[in-house]
Amino acid sequence: MIWAPLALALCSLAGCKPPPTDEALDRSLPEQLPTGPSAPIESPNSEGAIWGPSVNTNRVIYGQPGEAPMLALTCEDSGQGTGQNAAMRITRFANADEGSGAFFALIGNGHVARIPVDSTAYRETFIWEGSIAVSDPDIEVLTGPRRITATLPGAGMLTLNPSTLPGALIENCRGTSDLSDDMLSDDAPPAQ
Repeated sequence: MIWAPLALALCSLAGCKPPPTDEALDRSLPEQLPTGPSAPIESPNSEGAIWGPSVNTNRVIYGQPGEAPMLALTCEDSGQGTGQNAAMRITRFANADEGSGAFFALIGNGHVARIPVDSTAYRETFIWEGSIAVSDPDIEVLTGPRRITATLPGAGMLTLNPSTLPGALIENCRGTSDLSDDMLSDDAPPAQ
């Protein structure tokens, strides 16, 4: 008998807020629904791809000779050449959906790195960019003499062929070496 007044009270409270409806859902949706993410691209052919110095001395790029780069590494040193607060910006030149984010997985040289990247406006489109501190142990994936696999969801797997340039750039960014000597000793031709 005690349950009857309690049930009546609960029913009256439920009357204050109507239950969810499909009509309310329709009102909350945008007029034009997104069509979904872009179709994934095939993994680029990196056979014969090389690392090369960029016109910017704090940057190295990777790609097929004479073609647009597939990847770039740029030293961003807010410590004015001391290596303090320095980070390596990684740019993957592959189309990205506006507002999207992912983890760029790099595996090689006995290390694994998962670097958060976001879509960044670039000319008329969006590409992937992220950064990792040069003091982060995961950056060592880029410093060794072996091949690296770099996988980005929707942008395929990019194989990075061995070179001393990424490691030299990282050491220079840390403030522990002079990049120009390392670039001159590498057999990679200058790139754009």
